[in-house]
Amino acid sequence: MYTDAMKAGIVGASGYTGVELLRLLAGHPDIDVAVVTAHSHAGQLVGEHTPSLAAAYPGMVYEAAGPGAPDSPDSPDSLDRLDGLDLVFCALPHGESQRMVPALRDRVGTIVDLAADFRLRDPALYPTWYGEEHAAPDLLAEAAFGLPELFRSGLAGATLIAAAGCYPTAAGLALAPLVRAGLVEPSGIIVDAASGVSGAGRGVKESLHFGAVDEDFVAYGLQHHRHTPEMEQILGAQVLFTPHLAPMVRGILATCYARPAPGVGAGTSGLTTAEVMAVLHEAYDDEPFVVVTDAPPSTKATAGSNCAHVSARVDARTGWVLSLCALDNLVKGASGQAVQCANVALGLPETTGLPVVGLYP
Repeated sequence: MYTDAMKAGIVGASGYTGVELLRLLAGHPDIDVAVVTAHSHAGQLVGEHTPSLAAAYPGMVYEAAGPGAPDSPDSPDSLDRLDGLDLVFCALPHGESQRMVPALRDRVGTIVDLAADFRLRDPALYPTWYGEEHAAPDLLAEAAFGLPELFRSGLAGATLIAAAGCYPTAAGLALAPLVRAGLVEPSGIIVDAASGVSGAGRGVKESLHFGAVDEDFVAYGLQHHRHTPEMEQILGAQVLFTPHLAPMVRGILATCYARPAPGVGAGTSGLTTAEVMAVLHEAYDDEPFVVVTDAPPSTKATAGSNCAHVSARVDARTGWVLSLCALDNLVKGASGQAVQCANVALGLPETTGLPVVGLYP
């Protein structure tokens, strides 16, 4: 247990998840941000690049340590500025953390990676879903999976954490209690989810221009989205995942479909809505960041908070079980989850520094 404020660094702090980490950590009583890196913005004031952070971080400047620094991305010398930090968050594009973390592990206390570099346990999945061999496969078994509501026991004392992805978090929270309770078949599960444009990152892309996104709703990544194997790992089940881009900035709504397992349900007509809702309540009523709601979950209700809202139904007419989850993709789906995991790993109260109230309207 730490008694003094810990010193933290954020590698890749100029992207949306890095900026969100800075917003959340500005209100964290036990973690002080000491170093922020962003090679493409090295030398620029944080508050100049992102004015919403100016009051919280006056005078803080992005540094060039880490991937893309003047030394090679893998050179330990490029990481000197991070030496001795209690905590480092890696908010980098996929592929960069796995080349940096091996050199960083002996230099800092705890590493929380927000990318997919250490989420999958099976290294053979990376060439299939990410197009290249993993650069540090030996570390995959050492990384704790960062979704506390479902995998909390592996986080206490962890020194390398792979925070779960946004879509897998939503699908996992909606479905895992039902799969674990044996209420639904672990094959043929369908996850149909929509995300706001911030999920694609801060980089300039023609497909994300206002004129392209506004008044549009489009599916993408059909049959091969990279989050599919992560969902299957969380659930221990087969998943068909279809993501959609929605014309909003923040939020994910996952609508998940599964078939009841044979013979489940107390009534003569089989599984009921009351039974699946009871399982969700049992799983989450003591969780500070999950709300089980009778009303259909809303992305607006979760915006800016670390809370996820879940609900479920059984449709007697078609026989499908329907489970839904809404969350803020940048908070519970990324940076808030990373802070939550760090709190658990470092022995701090899990809710420290994390908002449970969303922004409305």
